[in-house]
Amino acid sequence: MNTIENHTITNILVSGIGGQGVMTAAEILAESAIDQGFDVKKTEVAGMAQRGGVVTSHVRFGHKVLSPIIVEGQADIMLSFEAAEALRWEHWLKKEAVVLVNNNHLEPPVVNLGLFDYPEDPIAQLNTSDKIIGYFDATAIARELGNLKLVNTIMLGAVSDFLPFPAEVVRNNIISRFQQRKPKLVAINEQAFDMGRAKSETIRNS
Repeated sequence: MNTIENHTITNILVSGIGGQGVMTAAEILAESAIDQGFDVKKTEVAGMAQRGGVVTSHVRFGHKVLSPIIVEGQADIMLSFEAAEALRWEHWLKKEAVVLVNNNHLEPPVVNLGLFDYPEDPIAQLNTSDKIIGYFDATAIARELGNLKLVNTIMLGAVSDFLPFPAEVVRNNIISRFQQRKPKLVAINEQAFDMGRAKSETIRNS
């Protein structure tokens, strides 16, 4: 049986704030799916991304994908780099979709401008939904490792075992990038990926 031809489309929504690495994470997920022979479509919407605005990216892959846009209510997975952004886009998910959240509060400009009220406890609100929620402070882990840019790798590690291909595909994609560009950062990114993967083990085994 050809697993790609029989694979239904996987829809992943990546959300966060500009500068957190949302687009890079989506790019790595897309490249990993391409490496496995899937047809992949990706798009992103950035609101003042360079100034810390809201950023979302849609990644879709399967045997044949016609549109890069996920239909509202049809996302299988959300990888969110910020807690309130996870709550903001929760309605885009299927029932019992997997939501992996960096439980870090980073208010975007829309809050400072009074256009959006930051929820008192976004994780508590998410926990009342029909989604499978996994959350941890990826920012604190990155700070512990000495580089806040590692949040991206940590979150990719967290989502890696929920994909329809081995986690090592994503891990190797990340490592390959650093081997080509910044080889001195390979080891710490390997560690960051594994720590993120370990954080999501509870909901993987539930």
